[in-house]
Amino acid sequence: MKKTLVALGLAFAVTASTPAFAYDITSTAPVNVSAANIALKSHDPVAYFTVGKPTLGSEQYSAEHEGATYRFSSAENLATFQADPAKYVPQHGGYCRMGAALGKKLDGDPTLFRIDNGKLSVYSYQAAIDGFSKDVSGHGTNADAKWPEIKSIAPKDL
Repeated sequence: MKKTLVALGLAFAVTASTPAFAYDITSTAPVNVSAANIALKSHDPVAYFTVGKPTLGSEQYSAEHEGATYRFSSAENLATFQADPAKYVPQHGGYCRMGAALGKKLDGDPTLFRIDNGKLSVYSYQAAIDGFSKDVSGHGTNADAKWPEIKSIAPKDL
């Protein structure tokens, strides 16, 4: 298992330096947002639970939560979110959950996701989901334990 974590860590380090991961590596914010402060790259966090897939939201239906703006595909989803935002925001601020398990804040891709125990998680790429899926309990425990230590640290400093 340790070799798997090391190999995944190296893969994350190489991939995270590519242009596909255009997020602010100097930001100390605990939520992964765009330059316009939009979370989940404009994807509707409620839709993951209601339609089971990533769905783009609209600027027309927006809400701010913990310093980030979330967009929704309908007024109904916006109202659902406002009633219980903690139920719908992605774990680990929308950074890659496998990255968090490795003590890193990697850009999460909202089209690559899992819902575990009623919580949304996003991942950097398919290999991150595959690796996480091999030990959901262990990696989940690692991510949850490391997140409080890393959430306010800039990705470049991890």
